[in-house]
Amino acid sequence: MAFDVQPVMLSSNIAEEITEQLSCNIIFTIPLPFIKGGIPVYESTVVSWIIIAVLVIASALLTRNLSVVPTTKRQLMLETAVGWIRDFCYDNMGKNGMKYFPYLGTVLIYIGFANIVGLFGMKPPTKDLSVTIALALMSIVLIEYANIDHRGFKGFIKSFSKPMAILAPMNVLEIVIRPLSLCMRLFGNVVGAFIIMELIKMMCPVALPLPFSLYFDIFDGLLQAYIFVFLTSLFIQESIEDEE
Repeated sequence: MAFDVQPVMLSSNIAEEITEQLSCNIIFTIPLPFIKGGIPVYESTVVSWIIIAVLVIASALLTRNLSVVPTTKRQLMLETAVGWIRDFCYDNMGKNGMKYFPYLGTVLIYIGFANIVGLFGMKPPTKDLSVTIALALMSIVLIEYANIDHRGFKGFIKSFSKPMAILAPMNVLEIVIRPLSLCMRLFGNVVGAFIIMELIKMMCPVALPLPFSLYFDIFDGLLQAYIFVFLTSLFIQESIEDEE
């Protein structure tokens, strides 16, 4: 019986530890007289604030004393990174979609840092489903805005009947399907990578986790940021492409 109980207890402990790691705790509450109990501020929100603060400060420092012709390695690296993001957006959306480049670049950088922030002892905010839902909703609002801005409101309504009017219900349903797919793809991959890393650390906590961490914590985290922005830009391109 001892051999039967031990694996069950071990799996139960692993499940409890992973569940605890995935839970999003309330850090503090903002007291408001007209809201009972105030507004809870969760760990994912606080970590997001920290990431935003770091990125704002880094942006301010990196963009100081820039020249027309790059004279420092700092400016050269910065222009290379911005140029890569700009080319990435241009290749996916074309000239008409470049007005959305600042948003997509910002989201790419934020998600990339959010996915690898676990290396610094903080819980990635993208492990919180509410964060990925918010990111997906922001993207879908931008996608539909791009559609309306490019075609006009009448053209936006008519686009639901393309290529055939009978497909209108499916095209309307896409407004819900797109943010759901963006949200669950990002959330599922981040959580899946985290669970795998936790299981590896429990099985062999010494040397084995290091090479896996390079993939799941860094490469996969940056890859998911790339895929999220790639799909958003692809949907925007579909919304603003000219009809034949």
